[in-house]
Amino acid sequence: MTLLTFDEAFRFSRVYSGVSGEMENPLSDKVSVNNPADLSIIVGYFIMVIGVGIWSMFRTKRGTVGGYFLAGRSMTWWPVGASLFASNIGSGHFVGLAGTGAASGIAVGGFEWNALFIVLLLGWLFVPVYLTAGVITMPQYLKKRFGGSRISLYLSVISLFLYIFTKISVDMFSGAVFIQQALGWNIYVAVITLLLITALYTVTGGLAALMYTDTFQTFVIIAEVPLFSLSLQAFAEVGGYSALVVKYSSAIPSNFSSMDPRRYNISPDCYTPRPDAFSLLRDPTTGDLPWPGVVFGIAIVGGWYWCTDQVIVQRCLAARSLTHVKAGCIMCGYLKLLPMFLMVFPGMISRVLYPDEVGCVVPEVCKRVCGTEVGCSNIAYPKLVVSVMPNGLRGLMLAVMLAALMSSLASIFNSSSTLFTMDIWTRIRPQAAERELIIVGRVWVLCIVAISICWIPVVQAAQSGQLFDYIQSVSSYLAPPIASVFLLAVFVKRVNEMGAFWGLIGGLLMGLCRMLPEFWFGTGSCIFPSNCPFLVCGIHYLHFGIILFFCTSVLVLLVSYCSMPIDDQHVSDFLTSCKKNKNNSVLQTQMNTQAITVETSCCWRLCCICETLFWFVKLKVLCQFFTAEGTSPLSSPEIYSCVHRCID
Repeated sequence: MTLLTFDEAFRFSRVYSGVSGEMENPLSDKVSVNNPADLSIIVGYFIMVIGVGIWSMFRTKRGTVGGYFLAGRSMTWWPVGASLFASNIGSGHFVGLAGTGAASGIAVGGFEWNALFIVLLLGWLFVPVYLTAGVITMPQYLKKRFGGSRISLYLSVISLFLYIFTKISVDMFSGAVFIQQALGWNIYVAVITLLLITALYTVTGGLAALMYTDTFQTFVIIAEVPLFSLSLQAFAEVGGYSALVVKYSSAIPSNFSSMDPRRYNISPDCYTPRPDAFSLLRDPTTGDLPWPGVVFGIAIVGGWYWCTDQVIVQRCLAARSLTHVKAGCIMCGYLKLLPMFLMVFPGMISRVLYPDEVGCVVPEVCKRVCGTEVGCSNIAYPKLVVSVMPNGLRGLMLAVMLAALMSSLASIFNSSSTLFTMDIWTRIRPQAAERELIIVGRVWVLCIVAISICWIPVVQAAQSGQLFDYIQSVSSYLAPPIASVFLLAVFVKRVNEMGAFWGLIGGLLMGLCRMLPEFWFGTGSCIFPSNCPFLVCGIHYLHFGIILFFCTSVLVLLVSYCSMPIDDQHVSDFLTSCKKNKNNSVLQTQMNTQAITVETSCCWRLCCICETLFWFVKLKVLCQFFTAEGTSPLSSPEIYSCVHRCID
């Protein structure tokens, strides 16, 4: 594989013309977000985001480690739930989910709906354990649980690498795709500007600034649904849900006939939509997302992400009490219903409306459309926004994209600075003062920004039409061992440090044995299949994640039971520490303000009931529009016809 130079990557937004070899920008005559209405909304949005960040700076205590990294443990349930959702929904979701939906149908929505249940494990099982242990980071918990330092150091280092080279790179790539389609800006100017603004309020405000701005940006995202929903406008364009079912199956590009038969032998499967596009649970052998992987494989990766990832757990640790944690998790679970309607379905509609661009299959055509030869499904959502939304609302939708990008990046910046400061820097300087730790955390954020900018050329060179598959496959190769160790650490007392460490190492080696050959040979495409041996790459990545989780668990238990148990003194110290934290931590603090807690508890229960009714009505309206083109009211059983169709 030939890598692009930095200068070549810098000219990513242009493509070579096949005749003269000159560079031309295929989007230069399609820039749509250049009117006063759109630009004023975008500028106003940035002003409000910065204003919220500045307000949170003066509202919260940032002079202590707890104040900067955990927002003083003062957050109520609604910022917690909103921040969980906003931290999870990045620009990779808008581009990746919609792109995969355009390419293969609704099955990718299973990644989102699976979180409805996993996030409850976070609030009811894992967060109480973390609070009782009195930890700020996840490596700290493993160190307290097992003793020693190599497990926590391993987890800190691998998490930092994953943040930089998967999460940040994916968000920047997907954000660059959207900005390129919508604005025609130079990608580096746009991304660097977003990174600098994100780093500004991350460095100055700490976690409180992130959670308040996350809440504001979540409101922007959600407010789009009942009032200016792109989904409703897209369904209006296509003619409703029933029309989508019919038209999607015939969304075939017309330009595949222009291919050179001497160079390509394109099978009809390459440009014809899947026959099971509207099935959520697909065949375990022939499905692109087989149902065992959707049910069990996604649950394993989701357990790692929602219950052990620093970005997510840190939001819950900032809550003022466990009651607010649980309420925030419930709120986040409700919000996770939205991506199917806001991202997956619009991506499918985009393919119906623009089959030649979104569904392109001829490499030369795809390169003219989006700059890559493997396919252009990733432009499905940006193409829909630019083409369907009217002036003003188009700018608001762009603000939503920027909100998702900035929220996700800011969350990673803050959490990675927490990991580096509390788990790595304190090893280098054990006697570091609190002020030094805060300064180091802020400097690390700036370092993350610099590294991410330098990584952009590599991301551009390695782009493909399988962005969301790339995210999930990498997670399936690296995350199951971590999920296994955390789960066994909570439920199996006999698991010791040696078993956990060698389980992590064994799982990592097993995952790398699958991941590295796949990267070396490439995942291929329908036109250019991969040469990776079937014995190595033939198992679906979700199925491989299940096998990896099982093998890691067996290795952890085997080594633990074949070695000495944890020292009794360490167990005694750990239990004493947990008891002390239970009596003096945020759990006990809230007991001292029982009246406030009871009032808040009643408040959030009432809000949960109201929110349930709100989403019930919203789902009724959406399904009415999808199934009957908005012409007749639906009865309660009909509300769930969409879901029934998904699993039919």
